[in-house]
Amino acid sequence: MKKKNVLWAMMAALLLTGCGGKGEQASSEQPTPTVAEEQGDNATEDETNGAENTGAEQPTPTEAEPEAALTEKSYIAEEQYVKYFGRNEMYQNILWLAQSASGVEFTFTGTSASITMAADSTLTTGPTNRARFAIYVNGERVVDEQVKKMLNTYEVFTSEESVETTIKIIKLSEAGNSTVGIKSIDVVCEGDIMPTPEKELKIEFIGDSITCGYGVDDENRDHHFSTATEDATKTYAYKTAAALDADYSFVSYSGHGIISGYSGDGNRVTTQLVPELYTLSAKSGGAFGDFSISEVEWDFSRFVPDFVVINLGTNDDSYVKSDKEKRQLYIDEYVNFLKQVREKNSDAHIICTLGIMGDNLYSAIEEAVAAYQAETGDEKVSAFHLKPQDGSTGFAADWHPTEATNEIAAAAMTEEIQRLLAE
Repeated sequence: MKKKNVLWAMMAALLLTGCGGKGEQASSEQPTPTVAEEQGDNATEDETNGAENTGAEQPTPTEAEPEAALTEKSYIAEEQYVKYFGRNEMYQNILWLAQSASGVEFTFTGTSASITMAADSTLTTGPTNRARFAIYVNGERVVDEQVKKMLNTYEVFTSEESVETTIKIIKLSEAGNSTVGIKSIDVVCEGDIMPTPEKELKIEFIGDSITCGYGVDDENRDHHFSTATEDATKTYAYKTAAALDADYSFVSYSGHGIISGYSGDGNRVTTQLVPELYTLSAKSGGAFGDFSISEVEWDFSRFVPDFVVINLGTNDDSYVKSDKEKRQLYIDEYVNFLKQVREKNSDAHIICTLGIMGDNLYSAIEEAVAAYQAETGDEKVSAFHLKPQDGSTGFAADWHPTEATNEIAAAAMTEEIQRLLAE
């Protein structure tokens, strides 16, 4: 009996001091055992690592995200990587920019970028013909020059830290004289370079030297043509697209018209007609080996405009003057050109304009629009008068409009397109 009494006394003592053997008095409310405690020696390392596990899935402790790796990469200017402006064509992995204001734009996150540009066969012909181009970094023009080597690399961006950057490469001079190529885009970046987003509004501008920006950087009316003084970004067309936040495409040739190019002697010049060139990517005196962009037909599905602005008649006027028969020929051929433009741009509103360097043929354009509408029933065509320059904002080379004059015309055209959008 004494042994039984001793055993009962020991069991009572254990109950009072707790079975855990930790030397602490047990409270009336005991903590819920952890999974590890329930499983004892069978608990795994993951189950007993750190915090209490109640049976629900526990979040993994967070750690600082590692920085994305910076790598050196080289790109061809393909549409999967860059956004195109205007009519460009790829040949042997070089993207050739031809038309005024044609180019590309892309973004990337990284620490450096360089662009390698290629010249065409006009490199040796002197500054009158060589292509002029610009490179922008985050909206700032960091390169502005004519091509000077067959291949030339421009270091356009460096940063100690990886930052998001937008680069735009744009041809400032016109197609007729020369082209310029983008051979490679070399960056140190995270991931890939990417095309900038497309704009909701798209506008095509068809024109002559006014649309090309002839002489806009030479405000001496007695000076003559040079690609060195052309800058398409200072034209009413480019400024209109910018004001409307629109993507754009130019088809423009100095000295060209509907029925005649510029005539200094009153004779018709049939070698400079825009309607004959409209379906080409471009007509150009520049070539690269066996490649001539003048032989490439334009794929109209690549740019589908909401508006097409036609500004042709200044050069025709040097031939037509006050001759009624020539004026009627201009009207008839203008109607035919409207049919051609409509065939290639089925949904666009076509604006027919004239006036900056003279509006003698503007009434003929109004007649052409009326005749076209009467024949086709197409109401998405209209005429719009631009105020002729009066010299108050100066003159550029060969009496062409200055940038200030172009700004006035751009404000008027912007307002007109906004009006049409609101209808």
